[in-house]
Amino acid sequence: MAEKVIRVDDIDGSEGGDVTKRDFEVLDRTFTIDLSDDNHRRLTEALELVGGFVAKAVEVKAAGRGRKSAAPAKVKGYTNNDVREWANGNGVEVSERGKIADEVYAAFIEAHPDAKPGV
Repeated sequence: MAEKVIRVDDIDGSEGGDVTKRDFEVLDRTFTIDLSDDNHRRLTEALELVGGFVAKAVEVKAAGRGRKSAAPAKVKGYTNNDVREWANGNGVEVSERGKIADEVYAAFIEAHPDAKPGV
């Protein structure tokens, strides 16, 4: 049994012998689309027009979220993680992340004679 494939132009819905898959590139990405010869010509002209603008333009990079550095500990010689571990081990309530209360730092310093108040 024979089958007949009818390609339909993705832009105007026309059918015809000249409709075929057409590959094209935009900004180093390859796309494919079914187009008639006429719509393929229009696409090629449009890409050439846009290409002229792109060639003269400067790419704008998306703003990054940046790398957020960990907040410095308020105790010299110890990290905030050290303070949290001590607090959890000694029944002092402290959040897993975020700001550590000044009272927690004060209790940590009191429990650690070598600890000195930091920043």
